[in-house]
Amino acid sequence: MTETPVDPRLVVREQGLTGYLEEFKQKVRGGELGPLPVIVGLVVIWLVFQSLNSQFLSAQNLSNLSVDIVPTGMISVGIVFVLLLGEIDLAAGAVSGACAAVLAVLNVNLGMNPILAILLAVVVGAVLGLIHGFFFAKIGVPSFVVTLAGFLAWTGFQLWVLGPNGTINLPSEGFVAGLTSTYFVYVIAAYGLAALAVAGFFVVSVMGNNQRREAGIPSRTTGDIVFRTVVLAVVAFGAAYILNLYKGLPLALLIFLVIVVGTDFVLRRTKYGRSIFAVGGNIEAARRAGISVPFIRISVFVISGSFAAIGGIFAASRISSASQATGQSNVLLMAIAAAVIGGTSLFGGRGTTYSALLGMLVIQSIASGMALQGVSNSIQFMVTGAVLLAAVVIDSVSRRSQKAAGRA
Repeated sequence: MTETPVDPRLVVREQGLTGYLEEFKQKVRGGELGPLPVIVGLVVIWLVFQSLNSQFLSAQNLSNLSVDIVPTGMISVGIVFVLLLGEIDLAAGAVSGACAAVLAVLNVNLGMNPILAILLAVVVGAVLGLIHGFFFAKIGVPSFVVTLAGFLAWTGFQLWVLGPNGTINLPSEGFVAGLTSTYFVYVIAAYGLAALAVAGFFVVSVMGNNQRREAGIPSRTTGDIVFRTVVLAVVAFGAAYILNLYKGLPLALLIFLVIVVGTDFVLRRTKYGRSIFAVGGNIEAARRAGISVPFIRISVFVISGSFAAIGGIFAASRISSASQATGQSNVLLMAIAAAVIGGTSLFGGRGTTYSALLGMLVIQSIASGMALQGVSNSIQFMVTGAVLLAAVVIDSVSRRSQKAAGRA
């Protein structure tokens, strides 16, 4: 006989702090591991590389790492939306490169205002995503095929836009370059962001808990919320302290965090976000519930294209140029890997944009640690591949456990 699932919040509420262990056991049995595997993996990676090189956890290296994750992390945020439907976007890397090329031409060759050039580049990314979504949702072309075609087409478009030289240098002191080179040097910036994040988490948790209690739905205890808030405070203020030891809070990291939190809010707190999960979980049930499946399908590819463009803009900013290599090589693979390693399911219906942040931290930590050790790229790719395989295995086992527990 299948064991009747018990809401973990009931366990914590009835047993207090001692209920955490039972809550954890229930989640493991039910295949609901959440971000735990990737967090544990990240801690292990940091400890290993720190033991090999004392510079790994230095303020400078961690600050650089926090900026390095942004370009591909932005692309990965868009990938998460597509993966939630159980689909794939193989054109995201090419879209990012093409939009970076459009930005460079508009800003440098045509002398357009950089802010306007950035906005138009993002619009181009959204339009390219709209094309993918249209052929997928309206014509019925599989997402794998249509985005593979897009990958080839937009790579050619990128080469055409860049012209025979293949590279356009951006002003090193310009607005675009400043996206990844600007730091808020005053310590209050990093600490203020940490305080805002902690306060926001606490307020949202209390409000959500009150709504659950009023609706008669199991809710967490006040002590549970306080404990989680304290853990977040330790992490947030610890990160702020490290960043302030170097140059301060990077603008690129601030923008990335705002986007991750904002998109997570959209997914978890809005009707549109719930519709994405519904379509990814059971498309026929979503259709019968009155959800416009074609609209959801098209919109997620528009979002993916837009974030691919933003990622390309940050990639160009990081090296102060747009070239034929922008968005190419392993960028797409790393963006998809980050989402999956971070906890987004390849099978659809489960994930969060925090996956992009956690996954990129894992991938970039491996790259940074091995670079400090002088390890070749070939070994880095093999290690990252092993981590990706482990993440997919955990996802598959988790789904099996959920089905066995009647929660799939």
